[in-house]
Amino acid sequence: MSSDIIKISRNTENAPLNNVSTQTVAFSHYNNFSAQLPIDPKIGQIVIGDIKDQATQCLNNIKAIVESIDHVMDDVVKINIFVKNISDMEAIDEVYKGFFSNSLPTRTVVGVAALPMSDALVQMDALISNGEGTTPQAPCALVKVSRNTDKAPQSALFTQTAAFSHYNNLSAQLPIDVNTGELVSGGITEQTTQCLANIKTILESIGHVMNDVVKTTIYLKDIEDSEKVNQACAKFFPSYAPARTIVQASELPMGALVQIDTSVSHGDGTPPQLPEDTCLLVVEANNTAKAPFMPYSHTVAFSHYNHISGQLPVDPKTNEVVAGGIKEQAEQCLQNIKAIIENIDHSMDDTVKVNIQLKDISDLDAVNEVYTTFFNADLPARTVVGVLKIPMNALIQMDAVVSNCEGTPPQDVVA
Repeated sequence: MSSDIIKISRNTENAPLNNVSTQTVAFSHYNNFSAQLPIDPKIGQIVIGDIKDQATQCLNNIKAIVESIDHVMDDVVKINIFVKNISDMEAIDEVYKGFFSNSLPTRTVVGVAALPMSDALVQMDALISNGEGTTPQAPCALVKVSRNTDKAPQSALFTQTAAFSHYNNLSAQLPIDVNTGELVSGGITEQTTQCLANIKTILESIGHVMNDVVKTTIYLKDIEDSEKVNQACAKFFPSYAPARTIVQASELPMGALVQIDTSVSHGDGTPPQLPEDTCLLVVEANNTAKAPFMPYSHTVAFSHYNHISGQLPVDPKTNEVVAGGIKEQAEQCLQNIKAIIENIDHSMDDTVKVNIQLKDISDLDAVNEVYTTFFNADLPARTVVGVLKIPMNALIQMDAVVSNCEGTPPQDVVA
């Protein structure tokens, strides 16, 4: 790939250090943060106290990283909160809003089975705007644009969509009927359809369409509902399937069966970018026979990022989970990601963020032994959660975000 734009990996001693991930990896106009546990960096241990203390520590760690790269918390575009007990969110929200002065970021909240440290009750990661870009891009006073529509569910705790440069990042959508403020009646098909309808409504309110979606992360209360979810998604994406990861949640807000998180292309950019200069960027979806077949795209590129679908430890030659234990499965996931990345003329060291779901969080040390061998330069940012079940009864699943310095081409203008 071209080396015109440089990935910048950074750490600060004011937040917990980790030898298997980088605190923040910047590329082009975004900083990608590793998940922050409620660890006091001075002692390297979980902070003493209750859920409010732990949530405050997670946010203080994010704030320390943000400030170490000369940013402020209002530059946060998106926060993901992974919590052991969804009922703790009310207490978390009491401290959450105090970290932001202006528009709140978009947000996703998921109840998970386990976190990397057993005493942790909560973990948060973040996506941060990066108006200065990365070398050799010149700093640009890009504006973060936060928007809501009353035609989709609103909250005082987050913004429906926050755009920065060439991406929109939506808050995860629950199956809420905007007219009643309650979950839509019905089962998984009806709930998935409502989530997608809410996403569609938000996109249309900002002049976008469903085919502008580049990646969905679908959180399910029951992973066995995956096929019905895929069928519902096909109706909203009849000609193009964005990259996708399906994750089992232990709990979801409001007791929902499904929640959908979305990243969206934003060719018109944010001020002072001019729409007429950038609106012809193309969403590029790619697949390779060297990675397992799936009913959605292996990778979708837009502008300066590639989004990789969740990879199971499936051998693409047999379409079965690879034989062996956690090390063999972790290696197969990474091999599949590597095959997808190399198919688009990139390398593993172009990876800026990796997300890992584990059936048994105690397998993490074994995973790390394999994981670090796939990278030769600075390690990506990373988020790890424990889940009760993974598709195909696998022990592990991974997805990734990869830098794309060559960008995506402008579409040919037809006279």
